[in-house]
Amino acid sequence: MRISHFFTAGMLLTFCCLAGAIEPAIQVTIEQRGDAFVLETIIDFPVPVRTAWDVLTDFDNMVGILSNLTVSKVTERRGNTLRVQQSGVAKFGIFSYSFTSEREVRLDPMNRIQARQLSGNARQFASDLELKRVGNNSQAHYHAEVTPDSGIALTFGGSFIKHEVEEQFAAMAAEMARRKAAVSTNR
Repeated sequence: MRISHFFTAGMLLTFCCLAGAIEPAIQVTIEQRGDAFVLETIIDFPVPVRTAWDVLTDFDNMVGILSNLTVSKVTERRGNTLRVQQSGVAKFGIFSYSFTSEREVRLDPMNRIQARQLSGNARQFASDLELKRVGNNSQAHYHAEVTPDSGIALTFGGSFIKHEVEEQFAAMAAEMARRKAAVSTNR
């Protein structure tokens, strides 16, 4: 009986540690400047830079990664410059709203992703994500400036935007961990 308790406790501890490894450390700060919100985010991903990069730039498969997307596709490629269309439904508590976005995305492979909105629901959106290696893992510094055009974002402001950023990066981190585990299993 005692051995089964130790075994159960050990398994629970193992599952808790594995679950914890999936969770990235996400630090989000938001400042409101007029109608615009400026985000500074640091995310520690427990995966190599290559794995983080592959997920962060997998726009054609992002619907399977982010639950709020219904469409995500690269519509044009010119070298390291992409045009990406996305649409979906963002939720905050009992509220939800549909969104669309067409962005120009510039890639500096394995280092930087810059995006600016060409059209969509937000009145203005621009972001810059820098990715760097930290030991065997990776860290992203994400800066974004957004002027929302949705009732939910305008009403709940920073809380809504912070929720969306944290949820999206947590989902991408889970996909990164899944891919890292798949590579480890196939070796």
